[in-house]
Amino acid sequence: MLWPSGHGRSKIHTQQDESMNQRVLAGYEKALERDRTSTLNTVNNLGNLYRDQGRLTEAESMFERALEGYKKALGRDHTLTLTTVINLGSL
Repeated sequence: MLWPSGHGRSKIHTQQDESMNQRVLAGYEKALERDRTSTLNTVNNLGNLYRDQGRLTEAESMFERALEGYKKALGRDHTLTLTTVINLGSL
């Protein structure tokens, strides 16, 4: 599941979102492979969060990681791959 961007959210909620996504990512990386779609969705979510916070270098890193993983797992033409290309273009 890809979450909508956090526009209009308070700083506290944004920090909670970041913390939650980082915990989920750490859990997925430990329990699953790095290139599983569940893991990649969380990487993409963190990219959206960092973009919304103006942390563009971190967002770019997350989107690039998600993009490479989606290409490997799902192919270049899958909707999740293409959505991540759009996310990179939004930086």
